[in-house]
Parts: sequence; structure tokens; C-alpha cells
Amino acid sequence: MTNVERIQTGVRIEKRLVKVMKGTAEYLDVSLGDLIEGIVLHAFEGRAPFAPDTITKIEQLKEIYGLDLTAADSHTLEDRPG
Repeated sequence: MTNVERIQTGVRIEKRLVKVMKGTAEYLDVSLGDLIEGIVLHAFEGRAPFAPDTITKIEQLKEIYGLDLTAADSHTLEDRPG
């Protein structure tokens, strides 16, 4: 194990995306923070973070929660007015 210092953050993330992330973390039996750390560390190395069976589960969760966003949407999202 590697000892690290973790901090609380105040990030805002799209609601359906959080639901899929939480479902994925539950499926993998890890915390949401651990899931996010893993995704980012893999991305920083240009590696895919998930095995094929996990990707299948993510697709199911996306369907359940109506998540239709893709990577192409990542820099075009805006908060709803109001």
C-alpha cells in the first residue's frame, strides 16, 4: 500500500454521471473517491481504466440512469438556468 494525503474537494459533476459513477463504484466494491482516483491515474497514463466486464456494467447503468453524454460533450456542458 502507498500512503497518501487526501483532501476534501468541492467539485460539481453532472447528476446522471454521478449516479453511474456511484453504481460503478458499488459494482467494483470501492469508494467513489477511489474510483475517481483510479480513473484519473489511468487517464494520466493514457490507459483505459476499466475491464470489458466493467464497461458492460457501465453501459447498463448509463441506460438505467438515462446518461446519454459522451466524451465529445465534455467541454460543452452548461448548467441549466435557474
